[in-house]
Amino acid sequence: MTTHLENEASQSTSALGPLVGLAREDIIGAVAILLRETATNPQRNMKHAQAMGMDMVKIMTGQSELAPDPKDKRFKDQAWQYNPFMRAGMQYYLAVQKGMSNWLEDLELDELERDRARFISNIIIDSVAPTNTLIGNPTAQKVAIDSGGLSLIKGLKNAYDDMVHNKGMVSQVDKKPFKLGENVATSKGSVVLRTEMFELIQYAPTTDEVHAVPQLTIPPQINKMYINDLSPDKSVVKYQLDNGIQTFVISWRNPSKEQGVWDMADYIRSCREAMEAVAKITESDKVNVSAGCSGGQTASMLASKMAADKDDLLGALTLMVCVLHPQQNDIEAGSLISDNGLALAKRRATKAGIIKGDDLARGFAWLRPNDLIWNYVINNYLLGQDPPAFDVLFWNADATNLSASLMGDFLHIYETLAFTKKGEVEMVDHKVDLSKVTSDLFILGGVTDHITPWKATYRSTQLFGSKDVTYVLSQSGHMQAILNPPGNPKAKYYVQKDGRKKLPATADEWLKGTEEVAGSWWPFWIEWVQKRSGEKIPAPDKLGNADYKPLDPAPGKYVVEEV
Repeated sequence: MTTHLENEASQSTSALGPLVGLAREDIIGAVAILLRETATNPQRNMKHAQAMGMDMVKIMTGQSELAPDPKDKRFKDQAWQYNPFMRAGMQYYLAVQKGMSNWLEDLELDELERDRARFISNIIIDSVAPTNTLIGNPTAQKVAIDSGGLSLIKGLKNAYDDMVHNKGMVSQVDKKPFKLGENVATSKGSVVLRTEMFELIQYAPTTDEVHAVPQLTIPPQINKMYINDLSPDKSVVKYQLDNGIQTFVISWRNPSKEQGVWDMADYIRSCREAMEAVAKITESDKVNVSAGCSGGQTASMLASKMAADKDDLLGALTLMVCVLHPQQNDIEAGSLISDNGLALAKRRATKAGIIKGDDLARGFAWLRPNDLIWNYVINNYLLGQDPPAFDVLFWNADATNLSASLMGDFLHIYETLAFTKKGEVEMVDHKVDLSKVTSDLFILGGVTDHITPWKATYRSTQLFGSKDVTYVLSQSGHMQAILNPPGNPKAKYYVQKDGRKKLPATADEWLKGTEEVAGSWWPFWIEWVQKRSGEKIPAPDKLGNADYKPLDPAPGKYVVEEV
């Protein structure tokens, strides 16, 4: 059960995207569609009620052949097959699920309305699954009997702890085993620059020689930077260091209400300040940049701004699991997003100053309730087990606030499709135009990523003016696509067979010309980075320089600062 929970939740880590602009009115509107259609055509309702009634009769007489999807892990217990009462309960639920699906398909809705209705109805139906209750969960009943009722007592304690210490949300991770600097974020380094908005961390070389051109990582603004240095066995930072890359990472400060005015322009200025510091410390005239998720959007805006300013400091650019050309049907909940909802969300955020990390996490969880809520209700409360102690989930639970101004800018990028236009949208004191960015480009997607779907990430390959573009597809989900170090026997990735050819216009065309490669994509990427990192020079014997003196040890102060 624990491994299953780890896998499910690590595929569903929170991310900054258009969903932060989802307003409650959009969800209410989707529910209203269902209610409206219920009232408008009684004859149609009767037809589907009769069909469901026939299913119920078959269930009562033991003639129903309704069975769960083989991929539905909720009904794995053998009691669902061999206990007639449990089997009937399961089939009643499946009949409701089937009836709702058939009814939705019969409604006179346009495609967008149908997607909205389907998404909301799935959330509602998932919430009434028999497995979410003790009386309807045979596994929980067996555990209760085997433990003499202790599992129920432990479940009640877990529920009480969540009410008191986790703001009523079911816990996804046991945080107790993890401590920053001890078993998480352990790579040696130092803060070499601290401003009001960020800390710049330089990591200590682990090789005698290093490449002359350094690499700066720009992390997302709603997560802590130590996803890049999670543990020694899956640390992107350590892997870069061990392969002779001079490694720097920005650590964003968690904004308070007063700092809710920080906007994209402020973050871009901070990125440039960090790049200039990296260049001066390493005495390099180029700085390679790597970024993931919303950090990738920030890095792309930075690249556009630097191109407009004819600033040639940027070297090679790596974008991981990042969507620059979104479309409404990319994600399951995309149908819920409306212009009015985006405007309302911006207005509310501006009034509040910030969107709290807890609120972001809560809203995100309810959009994937089976993976991020009901799984844990069953594990923590019904089975009385602790949530998994898993480092990716520990990091995911360590969410940060999002400034209202930055949220507004991200939503403006989404609404205007700023990255797809050539100089039509003005942001950050310039006209956004990625076609003027000519840096060598490496883009990563994840096969099972439903947050930044891989076909959406592929569209970025067509936006830049770069002549050298590499796209790699990792066999995993969102954060797991990035955290895919060598040594995983199941790891594989896809690349274009002939890397010298120009990438085709669509993801489907690209996929036809790919080859599957066993193992982690990290070695392939690090070789790509090394080729663009200049000659080898002796590794520096100290961090920083006279102008950028080492301050606190990595991972710095901002990652532990409470707001």
